[in-house]
Amino acid sequence: MTDSQNLFSTAQALPGALASMGSAPVIRQLRHLVDNGLADLPQPGAGRTLERWQALSLVAGHDLSLARLYESHTDALAILRELGGQPRSRGEVWAMWAAESPGRRLEAIDRGAAGIVLSGSKASCAGALGASHALLTAWLPGQQPQLIAVELDDPSVTIQTNDWHAVGMADTGSADVTFHNTPAIMLGSPGDFMRRCGYWHAGAGIAACWHGGIRAVAQVLYAAVQQCPSTHPLHTMRAAALGRVDVVVNSTAAVLRDSASWIDAHPGDAAMTLALRTRQAVGNGALRVLEETGRALEGTAFSRNTFFARMAAALPAFMRQSQGDRDDTALAAALLAQEKPPAWAL
Repeated sequence: MTDSQNLFSTAQALPGALASMGSAPVIRQLRHLVDNGLADLPQPGAGRTLERWQALSLVAGHDLSLARLYESHTDALAILRELGGQPRSRGEVWAMWAAESPGRRLEAIDRGAAGIVLSGSKASCAGALGASHALLTAWLPGQQPQLIAVELDDPSVTIQTNDWHAVGMADTGSADVTFHNTPAIMLGSPGDFMRRCGYWHAGAGIAACWHGGIRAVAQVLYAAVQQCPSTHPLHTMRAAALGRVDVVVNSTAAVLRDSASWIDAHPGDAAMTLALRTRQAVGNGALRVLEETGRALEGTAFSRNTFFARMAAALPAFMRQSQGDRDDTALAAALLAQEKPPAWAL
């Protein structure tokens, strides 16, 4: 099957596959998508970035916890390709854990002919309870973070869930993972993880998941307005909110389409500014949609619509991957470092 055929089948099959899984545990849903070839997406920057992001958005609109694990798996596969990782076996479920927690550092120890081993722990690792493999960042002595691949079923790996008390994104199967001289494989060289172009391509792609969430929230508002008689006292207020939400959702979709097009046209160029701008635009839009919808529907959606209540709790938690003011400051610094000021022109 060609890449274009695989892409076509994925785009066509995802909605039906998602609808058929019902309320199965999230990790079982992810395994279903993996086993049916629906989680091996086009490489970002290879001409089909928008299609990749459309798949992420579709999964997010179904369940944000599933989207968190699906995005992590698809990102890991893209990194393995980009950095020349070993061929994978069918059915492997990957996780990507790059966050560094204060006071914790996972150490990679080079034992020469015996290979690399890991010691230490990673906190709040999404998908730890269901993944078979993980890519993660560890530290060689005196080096930058090094990307490492590891098998999670090794007896030296301990998974502990006692500290996971989330409400939003509760179903991600997150846990603290501890490694005790665990065999591992290095990918690339120290620092390659953040130097590669795909780092910021993936950073922008996270916003496609957020967009899937706000689209699902907007659809709840649309249905409520559609079902509310025009003579009802709440109709005018809810209709006005729907108009404002429509503007936001279409705007964030346009940002994502433009960003995907730019990445495909400039796959080897630095994409940090683009990724930060995309994430902030979609993240701010998501907050606006949540506010407008929650106010328009008052307590009804939160207390009588399980899907909306889960989305409203999960989406802000998912967007904690954004650094808020720090990302705004980083974007400003990138703009100021350019030789010319931003054009901001049509």
